[in-house]
Amino acid sequence: MNIRTNGLEILGPVDLGQRWNLRLPLFLAGVQAGFPSPADDFIDKRLDLNEHLIQHPAATFFVRAVGESMLGAGIHDGDLLIVDRAVEAQTGKIVIASVNGELTVKRLERKGQRLLLVPANPDYPPIDVTEAMHSGEGFEVWGVVTSVIHKL
Repeated sequence: MNIRTNGLEILGPVDLGQRWNLRLPLFLAGVQAGFPSPADDFIDKRLDLNEHLIQHPAATFFVRAVGESMLGAGIHDGDLLIVDRAVEAQTGKIVIASVNGELTVKRLERKGQRLLLVPANPDYPPIDVTEAMHSGEGFEVWGVVTSVIHKL
């Protein structure tokens, strides 16, 4: 069952303790983003995406972004976000947060005494977390986004 809420789609069911062994080839040669160079035929090692993308398996979950409020941060509509609940939510981090029972993905910022959830798209307004907390709407950080996976 998938759950959609204010800018995110939670993919489920997800067994947070499950870890799949998915080892793919990692080539020794880098890929030029400028002028092409001859490719090497050597595989350096096998790369397990779990080891590369997931630091705390028991505290990690996946969620799909919905909407365009985080385009400036490289998060597009439909992208898969890897979220780690064990990473401390600090100013400047992109977080999954619940405000008044609705989930959103935004950058956590502090301006003086105010705590804000700031979008990475000027077409969207920031969310004043301090006001939401004082008005009884509620606020909770669900985790920190550690990686984004999107198709080209």
